[in-house]
Amino acid sequence: MNDISLELAVQDIAGARIASDVGARRVELCSALGACGGLTPSAALVEAAIDAAAVVPEAAGAPLLEVHVLIRPRAGGFVHSRDERDLMARETVLAVDAGADGVVVGALRKDGTVDDDAVRALVAAAADAEVTFHRAFDVVPDPLAALDLLAELGVTRVLTSGGAARAADGAARLAELATHSADVGIEIMAGGGVGVEDIPALAAAGVDAIHLSARRLVSDDGGPGGGGASGYETTDPELARAAATAIQELRLR
Repeated sequence: MNDISLELAVQDIAGARIASDVGARRVELCSALGACGGLTPSAALVEAAIDAAAVVPEAAGAPLLEVHVLIRPRAGGFVHSRDERDLMARETVLAVDAGADGVVVGALRKDGTVDDDAVRALVAAAADAEVTFHRAFDVVPDPLAALDLLAELGVTRVLTSGGAARAADGAARLAELATHSADVGIEIMAGGGVGVEDIPALAAAGVDAIHLSARRLVSDDGGPGGGGASGYETTDPELARAAATAIQELRLR
């Protein structure tokens, strides 16, 4: 558990700063996280988050925060048209050129298997940046075969809940994936409805990283033209720090 890392999903510059301050290893930068699981953030937000990540974190001994950009052109499933695949490749190049440390992608075929042609193109577009395959993985029919293929394609890590609605309920599958991943050279990152209280059990499954949003809803009435009283999401610094503390305690064991 000494090398287990923390990744926070964030949607704004403040979230990136909080992640840096608590000593998280990475952020997954996205928009519309609560609404649909996340979409590609704007180019300006990518640049601003990278600038925020370049500031030395408050946490003693913590490395500079890595920014990994979600590349997802729309809500819904992960079977993408040619135009969408081309857009994803272009967004990947733009994110990496802006200084992103990695991208988070996913693409499936109609039968639910990994779209190896699309992923291969995205890995190539990412050049030397890391590539994470997102929770599209949780609907593939054969997770171990998918893990083998993704490792072969050059993907760095897989974000997965173990196929469950919540990662805490998929711990057995996560342990199986973590064991298998050691043989094929790919990381397993547990994510999906993760609370701070779930971190020890997920770490015990042998995963390489824990992913959570640590978000809270801010009440703010936008009126009839702004979604009514739905408010907006932001990163909760207390939750983020509690998650980082839990990870740090595991590293010290």
